[in-house]
Amino acid sequence: MISFFLCLAVLICGYLFYGKVVDGIFSPDDRETPAVAINDGVDYVVMPQWKLFLVQLLNIAGLGPIFGALSGAMWGPVVFLWITFGTVFAGAVHDYFAGMLSERNNGASISEVTGIYLGGTMKNVMRVFSVILLIMVGTVFAVGPAGLIVTLTTNSGAAGLLTNKVFWLAIIIAYYFTATFISVDKVIGKIYPVFGICLIIMAVGVCFGTLTSGQPIPEIWNNWANIHPNHTPIWAFMFITVACGAISGFHATQSPLMARCLKSERQGRFVFYGAMVAEGIIALIWAAAGATLLGVDRLAELGGGNNNSVYLICTMTMGKLGTILAMLGVIACPITSGDTAFRSARLTLADWFNFDQGKWQNRLALCVPVLGVGAILGFGNALGKIDYQVIWRYFSWSNQTLAMIVLWAGAMYLAQNKKNYWICAVPATFMSAVSMTYFMMAGECMGLIPFFKNNAAVGYPVGLVFAAAMLVLFLSKAKKAADKAAKVA
Repeated sequence: MISFFLCLAVLICGYLFYGKVVDGIFSPDDRETPAVAINDGVDYVVMPQWKLFLVQLLNIAGLGPIFGALSGAMWGPVVFLWITFGTVFAGAVHDYFAGMLSERNNGASISEVTGIYLGGTMKNVMRVFSVILLIMVGTVFAVGPAGLIVTLTTNSGAAGLLTNKVFWLAIIIAYYFTATFISVDKVIGKIYPVFGICLIIMAVGVCFGTLTSGQPIPEIWNNWANIHPNHTPIWAFMFITVACGAISGFHATQSPLMARCLKSERQGRFVFYGAMVAEGIIALIWAAAGATLLGVDRLAELGGGNNNSVYLICTMTMGKLGTILAMLGVIACPITSGDTAFRSARLTLADWFNFDQGKWQNRLALCVPVLGVGAILGFGNALGKIDYQVIWRYFSWSNQTLAMIVLWAGAMYLAQNKKNYWICAVPATFMSAVSMTYFMMAGECMGLIPFFKNNAAVGYPVGLVFAAAMLVLFLSKAKKAADKAAKVA
């Protein structure tokens, strides 16, 4: 239990102190924000700070801090360290720079922002990469809550359509289409703050139930060894599995949504860095609940973080009524990330092809294909044609790879402006090693070839060499940027 409270304290202090350091290095000022300068009544709309924070939290807190944290708990309480330090020094820094760099560039989508600082080639790569990722995210966050609703209704004694996954998926997709199409303040700005409060209350309930369960939360120092039932390597599989609970490239696609709604740059630390720390706390709570109430063997038996493990933990911590309320919160969580994923895909395509989104015809022209692809993947899973776990694993790897690229973009921005770029360069180097190592060893990547699957003798060195090469390349580019700035001065 001491480990849990120490990690919780680090997360809170991380926001109070390191978040202030990051904000100070970026140096927000009183310039006119895109929400004020552009204000198109659709995507650029001024919203109050408290609402921005809750909407940002709901946008980024999908299934990752719940499903991902529970799956990460199969490695035991060592996952607390990644959730804690990953959030403070990588995830929150990533989200902050994704939002603030977008704000400094008229609320541009992350692919456009990346292109500004890493070049035109990377911009085109990111355009394709981010749209594919967003559609996968939207699909995962449609199929996931549909399954959760079926679990809840079935265990509540319902029958018929109420326990039909295709039925619920159709309703969620229809909602996604509506939320993607209309103005950001019509649904997202009005309803999501309520869901954000519910998400926080749910996490508090699970935390209280875990602490009062009579079962001690396992300590990190008593579980240093790899205790995963399948002996899956901690590096880099745990770092990829936890996903949104520590750092997530998906967040970089969401932060520009709120960057278009800031009244002042000085709101950025609370909205972007603060929301990620809040998500880290939620992930820490769910990881602790999984490690304490179920244990690694039971989690493995249930298949990690999924509908069944979430439902079981809710029943163990909050009773029948609490379970219903908690499950509704868990269902709302991915839904509110799924619709903004599709919305971000629309906006990324709009920036790419210069489509004016103030016209409803242009929004419709992008909504139909984006939601259409998501529906095909979603119904393919619901009908048993596409494996959900395959979609999730590809989402997880591409998610962390996107985070790596965005951190390098943040480091380059700081280098160009002669500021301390190490706050982005260090986590970017770390995530480069994580991403490449996973790619070399994972069963859905190079691990499709038996020689590479879980082969640490190959995966670890390749990951480290790749990370070192990325750092050397960055330092070379940073020096050129500094020299260019010096000549201009």
